[in-house]
Amino acid sequence: MTLLIIVFGALILLAGIIILVNPDIIFGLFRRHIDELWLHVTAVIVRLILGVLLIVQSDVSRFPLVIEIIGWISIVAAVFFAVIGRNKFKRFISRALSLLEPCGRAGGVLAAGFGAFLVYTFVH
Repeated sequence: MTLLIIVFGALILLAGIIILVNPDIIFGLFRRHIDELWLHVTAVIVRLILGVLLIVQSDVSRFPLVIEIIGWISIVAAVFFAVIGRNKFKRFISRALSLLEPCGRAGGVLAAGFGAFLVYTFVH
C-alpha cells in the first residue's frame, strides 16, 4: 500500500512539473472536461483512496501525524465534492481555475513540492 502512495506522490510531482513548465496542459484538460461526469467521480474517488491510504499507512511514514492529518483532509474534501453535486462541483472547478490560472506556475511548485514530500516521507 505504501507503493500506491509513492505512485500518487510521483504523479502529483509530475503534474506539478507540467504545470510549472506549461500550465495550459493541465488547466486546459480541466477546462475541456469540466462538464464530464468522470472528472467529478475521479475527484471524489482519488481523494477518498488517497485519504484512506495515508491514514492507514501514516505509522510507517517519516511524519505520521502530518500524514494522518493530510489523509483526513483528503477524505473531507472527497465527501465535500460528493455532497455538493455536479453543478456546484463544475462551478467550484471553474472558479478555482479562474483564480489559479494567473498564478499557475506557483501552484505547480506547490503541487510538485507536495508530491515530492509524499514520496520522501514514504521512501526509507
